[in-house]
Amino acid sequence: MAIIVFLLLSGTCFASEPVPMQELLQRTGKLVEDFVSQLSGVRCKESVNQVKFEKNGKVKYKADSAFDSLLLLRLEGDNLSVEESRQVERQSGRAQNPPLLVTSGFSTLALVFHPYYQASFEFQQLDDEALEGKRHMRVQFQHVRGMRSPTALQLRGQEYPLELSGIAWIDPDTGEIAKIQAGLRSSMEDLGLKAFQSEVHYAPVLFAGITKPYWLPTSAVIDVETPRQHWRNTHHFAEYRRFTVNVQISSERKP
Repeated sequence: MAIIVFLLLSGTCFASEPVPMQELLQRTGKLVEDFVSQLSGVRCKESVNQVKFEKNGKVKYKADSAFDSLLLLRLEGDNLSVEESRQVERQSGRAQNPPLLVTSGFSTLALVFHPYYQASFEFQQLDDEALEGKRHMRVQFQHVRGMRSPTALQLRGQEYPLELSGIAWIDPDTGEIAKIQAGLRSSMEDLGLKAFQSEVHYAPVLFAGITKPYWLPTSAVIDVETPRQHWRNTHHFAEYRRFTVNVQISSERKP
């Protein structure tokens, strides 16, 4: 797992001028709109490490899998849908078929800043931090109760929207999200969810024939606890490649 080290530079003056919050949200919102279309036009190699812990914190079960993954995001009218397609390439550690946590779509956590969802959150600027030597604005977000959410808990065939609260590290010059952390705004123990934490990292990816890089997820960690169980899934995304879909319409009539 790649480790990104960030330095807290308390009291340090950064050279660039501060960016107003509303301007940053507009800039980031536009980039996340681009992210939706870009992510729907690429495939990647996704590796997933699933771990279930004992009560003492030791690993009880673990499994490693590799997929050829495709994520499709569609905004139709007032509805944003996410569909994930995975082709299994490798699986290990499942001989006992233990009950492991299944997580998908968390690479799209940046949708918190999509114009479609921005009205569902309250945003507050925190102190800046340096991430890999570059100043980033830290923006705290908190879900507004009763509004739409980009994530949901699926339990016994029902979906329950998650009220997220977290922090995003955003490049003030470009509006690009480098890292985003999110957890629950309030307890969901009545549904059996004691704790939920997630962290997603993003980075630029260059493709042949395109001058401007795509900003895509590189890793996602999801940690979930119920009163009796504790899981952690780690996703890594690599080897991105663009693809096109050719649709052929035939006018031939069969007898």
